[in-house]
Amino acid sequence: MLAGVCQGVYVQVILIDKSPSYSARGSSLLLPGRILYDATRNPYQHRYYSDRSMTLLALGINHKTAPVSLRERVTFSPDTLDQALGSLLEQPMVQGGVVLSTCNRTELYLSVEQQENLHERLVRWLCEYHNLNEEEVRKSLYWHHDNDAVSHLMRVASGLDSLVLGEPQILGQVKKAFADSQKGHSRSSELERMFQKSFSVAKRVRTETDIGASAVSVAFAACTLARQIFESLSSVTVLLVGAGETIELVARHLREHKVEKMIIANRTRERAQVLADEVGAEVISLSDIDQRLADADIIISSTASPLPIIGKGMMERALKARRNQPMLLVDIAVPRDVEPEVGKLANAYLYSVDDLQAIIQSNLAQRKAAAVEAETIVAQECSEFMAWLRAQSASETIREYRSQAEQVRDDLAAKALAALQQGGDAESVLQDLAWKLTNRLIHAPTKSLTQAARDGDDERLQILRNSLGLD
Repeated sequence: MLAGVCQGVYVQVILIDKSPSYSARGSSLLLPGRILYDATRNPYQHRYYSDRSMTLLALGINHKTAPVSLRERVTFSPDTLDQALGSLLEQPMVQGGVVLSTCNRTELYLSVEQQENLHERLVRWLCEYHNLNEEEVRKSLYWHHDNDAVSHLMRVASGLDSLVLGEPQILGQVKKAFADSQKGHSRSSELERMFQKSFSVAKRVRTETDIGASAVSVAFAACTLARQIFESLSSVTVLLVGAGETIELVARHLREHKVEKMIIANRTRERAQVLADEVGAEVISLSDIDQRLADADIIISSTASPLPIIGKGMMERALKARRNQPMLLVDIAVPRDVEPEVGKLANAYLYSVDDLQAIIQSNLAQRKAAAVEAETIVAQECSEFMAWLRAQSASETIREYRSQAEQVRDDLAAKALAALQQGGDAESVLQDLAWKLTNRLIHAPTKSLTQAARDGDDERLQILRNSLGLD
C-alpha cells in the first residue's frame, strides 16, 4: 500500500495481478490523438469483441464529468483501499488493476477479460461498493479501451488532463504512488509497462515543450514573480501571511526553489506550525508582523481578514529599518491584506491578485500552445506502446515454436550421439542427423503450403512464403 499527497488530498495507488503471465494479444486499432469525454454516450451499447481474451481498460470520473458532490463519494480512502482491491479482484473478469484516487479524479486501470456485459458488471461493483445509484454514476463515467486507455494515462501523467493544464504535481504524485505499490504486491506486467511508459512520456513532454514553463495558478504565479525579480531565492527571506491552502502551495513551491528562510505569520499558530514543520519555517503571530516585517525581502499574503494587515505606516517603518532595500509584496487576498497606498512607497513593489491574473492568462495561452505539441508526443508514444503490446501476442507462439524446434534438435542429437557411441561412422551419422533435422523442421510448413495450394488460397500461400523468407 502507498500514499501521496495531492494538495492536501490523499493519493493512493496499488498494483495487483492475478494472472501468471502475459495474456495473448491480437491486433488493436490505433486511434492516436486527444481523448475527448462524452459523458452522455451510452457505455452499454453493443460492443464488438475480437478473439483477444484480455484488454486494457481505463474507467473513472473526474472534474470534467462529475461535480465534487459525486466525486467525493466515489473516492477510495486509504483505510479501505485494500478491502476495495480485494473485492475488485474477486470479479472473475478482472486480472489486475491500478486504482488511482487524486484530488480531481477516481480511475481504475484494469487488465480484464472481455465480456459482453463487462461495463455493466464493473459499474455494478463500483456502485455496490460505494452504495451509490447506478444511474447517477453511469452518466458521469468514461471508458477507454486499449489504445485509448494508454493515451488517457499518458495525458493524465503529463498534466494534459488536469484541472490546471500542465500542472507539475500530478507526475510526481503518481510516480511515487506507483513506486510504493511495487512493495509487497503482485505485478501485472502490461500495466506496469504502461505506467512506466507514461512516466517517460510525461518527462519527455516536460523536456521538449513549454507545458510547465509558465505559471497558471495564483500560488505558482506568485512564486514565478518572485523568481523573476530576485536572481536567486536561496538567500532571501520570505514572510508568508496566512496558512490556508494557497499559502501551503506557495510554501511548497518556494521550498522546491531552495528558499532557506521562511517565516509564517498566522492568527492560529497551531495551523501554521503544521505547515512550518513541513517546509522548515519559523512561526509567528499576526501581531508580530510589525516587528519582523523588516526581516523580509518578499511578503506573500493570503488571509481571510476583512481589514488590511499591512498598512502604509508599518511598511514605512520596515523600509527605514532596511535602509530602503527593496521589498516585494504579493497580495493574493480578497479583501486585500495590504493597503493599496503601500505601492506608492519607494522601494516597495506591490502586486495584487489582479496583477497575477494577467500573468496567468498570458501564460495559459502559452501552455495551450505547448499542449498541442504535447498531444503529438502522446500520440506518437502511444502508437509505439501499442505496437509493443501487439507484439506480445506472438510471444507465447514464438516460445512454443522455439521449444518444439529445440525438442526436435535434442531428440535427434541424442540419437546421433548414441549412434556414435555404438561405433557408427561419424560422417554418416552427421549426414543422417542433418537430413532428419531438416525434414522434421520443414514438415509442418510443407503441409501448410501444400494445403494452401490445394485450397487455391493464393493469399494464404503468399503469407506463408513471406513468413518462410522465400520472398
